[in-house]
Amino acid sequence: MPIATYCLVAVDCPDPQALAEFYAAVLGGEVTKDSDEDWYDLRVPGGHRIAFQLAPGHTPPKWPRADDNSQQMHLDFHVRDMDAAEQQVLALGATPLDLDDRDGERGFRVYADPAGHPFCLCQE
Repeated sequence: MPIATYCLVAVDCPDPQALAEFYAAVLGGEVTKDSDEDWYDLRVPGGHRIAFQLAPGHTPPKWPRADDNSQQMHLDFHVRDMDAAEQQVLALGATPLDLDDRDGERGFRVYADPAGHPFCLCQE
């Protein structure tokens, strides 16, 4: 029997509304504002929830370093067409961090969202 059930992933960032809208454009779903101005929720198709909270002085993680400002979390997203998905996330403001998927052998590419958090597009 599990101890807990999944609720959400909370992402610290300098602009919660903008980052929630970025991920809504990537994943679909609806962005809602909590009563607290510093918190936005994204409910994606399938019922999962990602929350975005204001973090004054936020410093983006440095991928793939393991020292200060290292990756604190990342999100993986399955895609059917890696090249098309890449063009779309770049157009939304993502930054490439590691695009060498070894001609598809590795099966994923790494990007930073507009607040600097790493995420991966993974070949489905």
